[in-house]
Amino acid sequence: MNLSLEEARALDEADPLRAYRDRFLLPEGLIYLDGNSLGALPKETVRIQQDVVLNEWGNSLIRSWNDHRWIEAPKRVGAKIAALIGARPHEVIVADSVTVNLFKLITAAARLVPERPVLLSEAGNFHTDLHVASGAVDAVGMRLEVVERGSVEAALCPETGLLLLTHVHYKSGARFDMHAVTARAKAAGALTIWDLSHSAGAVPLDLNSDGAELAVGCGYKYLNGGPGAPAFLYVAEHLQEKLVPMLRGWMGHAAPFEFSDDYVPAPGVSRFLAGTPPILSLKALESGVDSFRGADIGEIWAKSVALFDLFAALAAERCPSLECISPGEAERRGSHISFRHPHAFEICQALIAAGVIGDFRAPDVVRFGITPLYLGYEDVWTAVERMAEILDTESWREPRFAVRGKVT
Repeated sequence: MNLSLEEARALDEADPLRAYRDRFLLPEGLIYLDGNSLGALPKETVRIQQDVVLNEWGNSLIRSWNDHRWIEAPKRVGAKIAALIGARPHEVIVADSVTVNLFKLITAAARLVPERPVLLSEAGNFHTDLHVASGAVDAVGMRLEVVERGSVEAALCPETGLLLLTHVHYKSGARFDMHAVTARAKAAGALTIWDLSHSAGAVPLDLNSDGAELAVGCGYKYLNGGPGAPAFLYVAEHLQEKLVPMLRGWMGHAAPFEFSDDYVPAPGVSRFLAGTPPILSLKALESGVDSFRGADIGEIWAKSVALFDLFAALAAERCPSLECISPGEAERRGSHISFRHPHAFEICQALIAAGVIGDFRAPDVVRFGITPLYLGYEDVWTAVERMAEILDTESWREPRFAVRGKVT
């Protein structure tokens, strides 16, 4: 693709989402392509955090649980996320982490399939999903079976009780057809738990239309909730009263302030709360979700597709030694683009030194997040130009770029 810098700038000028970039704090001269790992900081988050700390906590103190609606935050923010993922407001709640929420759903759902002892998942799934699944099945007397991605549907059998899949693969960006896979699992008698960590806020989702039953998702990636932001949990309405969590806490009790010794689950998805909500983190997540206000998810996805296609075409032309491992068809992928190279780690570190932040995924993948609210066409053009220079000059061979032990 012979696209000039001026043409890339013209695309930015015509971008209907261009104004959303101003909602974020982005360091001057830095191209940020890691929003699929940690979203950028919304400017509004800074203002709201100051108000929460100095006014709500500082002045109102414990009264803020009522006066400033702290106690409602898990449901309130959950309802806002529900609007982004095609769920009913009362089907989503914010709590804990993806890992903890997976444990909650696996152990609760297992009781609905007592005669089916297998939890099926994908080899190469994000490792926390497999780690927590391995512990959860021990707790409920199931066993974990892991098969290659292409064999998942064929592996569904009369023993399969639960199917655990990540909707968009963290490394390649490959996306499952949620509607088709969920339907096949149901036909086989299994419940499906989806991990939406690389989907929510990134790709069009319609959990209700797709028949999704159970899901979890991350708050600090595309939702821009900040480092370690709380996660969310989705339970379809028809399952909410059937599931009783194994991990129980006072906030999931039907009457938490009656201080009863006996556990009585709260109605609906609220029973999946456990401990006291982390208000500062919840308010930061709410600011991140509010950064989508006014944006149409269809427009967000259309821009993601355009940015991906531009990145892929420019990289194929300027960086032929990189192998793109992300699906070319938009409906089969998420909102990041990944390349394989035997020296992906060094290339990633050289890019960071050149002001382009992507990330490395072992053993040989460099990955770039496409975040349409604040990423532009000029950003992509410049990032590929700098990557081409690094590859052409082999500057990635500098010893400093081979030093391991860094997060990215």
